[in-house]
Amino acid sequence: MATEEEFYVRYYSGHKGRYGHEFLEFEFRSDGLCRYANNSNYRNDSLIKKEMHVSSAVIEELKRIIEDSEVMKEDDSQWPTKNVVGSQEIEIRLGNEHISFEANFQVKFTC
Repeated sequence: MATEEEFYVRYYSGHKGRYGHEFLEFEFRSDGLCRYANNSNYRNDSLIKKEMHVSSAVIEELKRIIEDSEVMKEDDSQWPTKNVVGSQEIEIRLGNEHISFEANFQVKFTC
């Protein structure tokens, strides 16, 4: 019986501002479980959480995108560190490899 390659990816983007802690987060696991969370207090919205299962074809395509991007070879030692404005995080486990990056950002909206 073939063993399933370990796979996990999580992305988070969030900030603390006028409407509190607002964020978007999703994760995929090798068993096909996909979790999604979106928290926005704008207009008194509440936390949205969803779980679903995706096909193995979706998981394989995510793996292909990650491998093609070469993100597993990145080095975040020179990236900006997290601050109170906001952050983006990505964590990936692909087989025996694992990365976890975090960077700060400031969102500016223009109309």
